[in-house]
Amino acid sequence: MDLHARRADSFGAQAHAYAEHRPDYPVAAIRWALEPLGTAERLEVLDLAAGTGKLTAGLVAEGHHVTAVEPNEQMLSELVRRVHDVRALPGHAEHIPVRDESVDAVFVGTAFHWFDQEKALPEIARVLRPGGVLAAMWILPDPDVEWLAELERVSTGSVESQKQDPTGVMTHAAFREVEWKTFPHAQRRESPEELVATVNTHSRMLVVDDEERGAINEKMLAFLRSRPETSNGPFDVPLRAEVFRVVRAND
Repeated sequence: MDLHARRADSFGAQAHAYAEHRPDYPVAAIRWALEPLGTAERLEVLDLAAGTGKLTAGLVAEGHHVTAVEPNEQMLSELVRRVHDVRALPGHAEHIPVRDESVDAVFVGTAFHWFDQEKALPEIARVLRPGGVLAAMWILPDPDVEWLAELERVSTGSVESQKQDPTGVMTHAAFREVEWKTFPHAQRRESPEELVATVNTHSRMLVVDDEERGAINEKMLAFLRSRPETSNGPFDVPLRAEVFRVVRAND
């Protein structure tokens, strides 16, 4: 199995930690993604590669009828345990188990970079109604915060962070032009140990061996305990939500 596949498959064993320590998604970002659909209060929404339901929960809270599709059995089980009033199905972006033109919007939370684009985009277009929205969202550390940039350097290991510009991969004849917007966000962490636990849910940490992970964790803890922003008590981690939306063209 190549490194990309190993990384994509690494989350299931840490499903509980993922659910506990990954941040949620800002409501403002969800609402902006759905703006092209007008003022309808209850939409048929598909959360694709839904993981443990970090984004699913926000969509349900907004009052939408949500179908969550996730390929990993452990992640899907965690989603079902934590998020109610959602239809949860096993499935892949390249083979979505819902009917043609049956949803108003497809959301993808911090997962679009794992898809086989050539297969996934036609599948997403198939399940979307004409005029429907595809929204890809990423939650990232705020790059303008100095201590977070330094933490990124401290936590560097043998596997690089997964970075991708979605504007290059969301281009398909079935969709109109990509629109993009950034939203401020934050995650509350009670201690340096909790922030280290968040970092440990990323694939670059999950696929390294225990010795390397332990050494990186020690460096992160030492750094966070030395910083006034993070050394004492609860603190907020400044984040940003990057949201890319495209509208399915009318046939």
